[in-house]
Amino acid sequence: MATAPIFTPRDPNFAVRVRASFDAQPLMGFIGAVLVSVEPGRCVIELPYRPELAQQNGFFHGGIVGTLADNAGGFAAYSLMAPEAGVLTVEYKLNLMAPAKGERLVAEGAVLRSGRNLVVSRAEVYVLGEAGKIHCATMQQTLMTMHGKGVA
Repeated sequence: MATAPIFTPRDPNFAVRVRASFDAQPLMGFIGAVLVSVEPGRCVIELPYRPELAQQNGFFHGGIVGTLADNAGGFAAYSLMAPEAGVLTVEYKLNLMAPAKGERLVAEGAVLRSGRNLVVSRAEVYVLGEAGKIHCATMQQTLMTMHGKGVA
């Protein structure tokens, strides 16, 4: 397996900018997600279970799993962008590999390639609960750098 690339952020204050953008996203606050860590090209987001986030069998809904994966990969990408840039998902593919049955979701986003206009990232999503830590989803995405359209 290849080692993770090491990236140098274009903005020395990337962590402050990423946290501000995360906090400005109403959906993350609405569902109760927490930005646990941000490093150059990496991001971890956690979400505690609530019945409102579940599907009919009591698992985290696949849409919630995808949302967390998209944001983890997206904020990992955003950490490498210039201060005046914004980020926008172009596409992603999500593989749901196990039911997300547990007390907490953890999405770990990592950039695979960071270009001037396009960034490719991946997120691994785990559910933590009585059964331990289960790898429940993998996502790969392409993101677009929105030059000159950063967070206000």
